[in-house]
Amino acid sequence: MAGNPYRNMIDRVNKKKPTSEPARHARRAFMRPTRFSLSITILIFTLCFLFLPLFFIIFFSFNENKAADFTRLSLVWYKELFFNSGDLWAALGNSLLIAFSSAAVATVLGTLAAVGMNWYKFRGKAYIQTISFLPMVLPEVIIGVSMLIFFAGIKIPLGLFTIFAAHTTFCLPFVYLMVLARIDEFDFTIIEAAHDLGATERETMLKVIVPGIMPGILSGFMMAVTMSLEDFVITFFVSGPGSTTLPLYVYSMIRFGVSPVINALSFVLIIATILIAVSLRKFLKTIAAAK
Repeated sequence: MAGNPYRNMIDRVNKKKPTSEPARHARRAFMRPTRFSLSITILIFTLCFLFLPLFFIIFFSFNENKAADFTRLSLVWYKELFFNSGDLWAALGNSLLIAFSSAAVATVLGTLAAVGMNWYKFRGKAYIQTISFLPMVLPEVIIGVSMLIFFAGIKIPLGLFTIFAAHTTFCLPFVYLMVLARIDEFDFTIIEAAHDLGATERETMLKVIVPGIMPGILSGFMMAVTMSLEDFVITFFVSGPGSTTLPLYVYSMIRFGVSPVINALSFVLIIATILIAVSLRKFLKTIAAAK
């Protein structure tokens, strides 16, 4: 491995600069506990605001009573979830299918777009960069209505494919932005070194650039999956018969009252998310240790 030129170049990109002695002293002085810290107080209130609703969902998922009044601990809603909620699991399956497929396509397109915008120079580049950020700033209602009119104009029936296309469209700028931020830190002299060593453009892309920006690619992919799973507004406009996703299913349940089964499903999804995050962190540590 020591004689691999690509590995040496990647190590140069990922090598951290040593922290100076004044910086270490400043960090230690900043981390010293004080009697009162406004920033820490705001952080505590923010964390409570974010996580207390999750604890309430978990707590009431074990409530035997369907109402908000707690009676006694019970697993009745988990039994209902796993054995009598076929429509709910079908909606979750549609959400997962669309989320991972649209995120994969958006990640590939966003990565190629970010590399192309930094690697090549062409006419209209600045305009394309500006237009690519429009889905990030436009309200989702406008995107949903415009996508609905577009699909109706080209005679595409609404269904899972239209949801997939819409999610890919609005996730693409976010992936592009995250990969672009990673590429801005990339040392492009490594590409020149790769060309000097005889690497083709394809080999340079796959063996030098992609490994160097992999953290940005993975971050963009996970953000795209999350945004697709939680989207309701755009999905509401472009969905059709038989293409109900989890947000749409939960919305349809509001008319009859939200069942505590949703609380049980939320707890299952929280556990799954934690496991995925921990596994992904270990995976990235394994990659870093192998370099």
